[in-house]
Amino acid sequence: MSRALMICGTTSDAGKSLLVTGLCRLFARRGVKVAPFKSQNMALNAYTTLQGGEIGLAQALQAEACGLEPDLRFNPVLLKPLGDSKSQVIVMGCPVAVLGARSYHLDYCERAWEAARAALRSLQEEFELILLEGAGSPAEMNIYHRDIANLRAARAAGAPVLLVGDIERGGVIASLVGTLEVLPSEDRPLIRGVVVNKFRGDASLFDEGRTFLESRTGLPCLGVVPYAEDLAVPAEDSLGIRDFGSGPVRIAVVALPHMANFNDFDALADEECRVLFAREPSDLEGADAIILPGTKTTLADLHYLRTKGFDRVLVEAARKGRPVWGICGGYQMLGRRLVGDGLEEEGDAEGLGLLEATTTFSPQKVAFPVEAIVDEKAQGPFTALRGKRLKGYEIHAGTTVTEGPVLLHLVRRGDRACSIADGTAARGGAVFGSYLHGLCDDPLFRRAFVNWIRERKGLPLRTGPGRTGREMRGASYDRLADHLERHLDLRRLDEIIEKGI
Repeated sequence: MSRALMICGTTSDAGKSLLVTGLCRLFARRGVKVAPFKSQNMALNAYTTLQGGEIGLAQALQAEACGLEPDLRFNPVLLKPLGDSKSQVIVMGCPVAVLGARSYHLDYCERAWEAARAALRSLQEEFELILLEGAGSPAEMNIYHRDIANLRAARAAGAPVLLVGDIERGGVIASLVGTLEVLPSEDRPLIRGVVVNKFRGDASLFDEGRTFLESRTGLPCLGVVPYAEDLAVPAEDSLGIRDFGSGPVRIAVVALPHMANFNDFDALADEECRVLFAREPSDLEGADAIILPGTKTTLADLHYLRTKGFDRVLVEAARKGRPVWGICGGYQMLGRRLVGDGLEEEGDAEGLGLLEATTTFSPQKVAFPVEAIVDEKAQGPFTALRGKRLKGYEIHAGTTVTEGPVLLHLVRRGDRACSIADGTAARGGAVFGSYLHGLCDDPLFRRAFVNWIRERKGLPLRTGPGRTGREMRGASYDRLADHLERHLDLRRLDEIIEKGI
């Protein structure tokens, strides 16, 4: 059986995903055949596999850090929140139900666990090392015997566990000690070490804290990992949303309550762009372009736009010729009408009316990486890309019919050829939308989009080669692996992995 290691955290956003990603790259650089695994993930940020279906973005990035393509086995159970304590349940890439939290934990989680355990066994047969990521805290005692994402997965994998605490939030000693104290006596021995994450300043100031932790818990502290801004990888959930980048181009992203795949914009920082997440309509003032992002609950977030007054500001911005770009759910909102399916999206609604498009929702979901060719008459930022091939990915339910000009022609979904029109534009290309996520990762589109804005502002155009999103993230994975090599006791870590449980 393959070796394994699990990273659990005392809280959400303790740094589990970051540590697993860094360790994936670290072991891959050593020549170890390593793969990530998270039995159950709750996240709106997702990515697609070549064969279709979706997994949590964090596991797709961890796979990338390992030098692997995304695989449904890396995250066999994905829960995508819909609001009102309900989530879409996705098992091995396919939606199987919409359930409330109580129904899921009481009636469904054991079936989900069977799928997760089968995926884990398959990975163990193929890889030398499995790096597991926990979810939230392993000490949620109200649902402990139904928790399939933490110590049950560690036992199934034969994985010793490192417990990570976030010192940036304060109370890290109490959170680490308290987590261990409440774990059942039969499971506490699974925890073989602790890590203190996100330390700012002189780490020697925590020497006494480290001594206390080791004395109180009887476990080694494998490291005090400093906080470092330049080591960031795309955030998994909304806790990680922060403004970023700098430069003369200001781009505002409307921060929808159920915003999905907000990593779509990360690569813009490579083009001297300042990206801000607008939580109030006034935050859109002065933006050179406005992005209406993807969402898991299009109709609910459209209602939010109207309640907050974003709709009026968006319509006025378009009237004045300011660029407005809609992605996936944002594209649907920019259209004339949206027709619910009574399942995830209930009822019908008028869209913002900025694009000649009508969306009809359906239970069938499209989730594939795609390649597209830009239409020969495309306007706006696509003018410079006519006839060019772009890469992105789709994750959406529903079909959009447009009466306006076509932007893109999909020529490949996953590993199969296709011929599908996607996207439309209005107002000379200043307002446009498409189902494609990940376009900013493509340096062709990103440079054309940014230079289109720069030209409108009278700024010199950017030249020279652009990096792909994968190349940017690869450099981050290497910096992260280097960082962990400096601040973790890797000799002790290797011993823990080798000994197992």
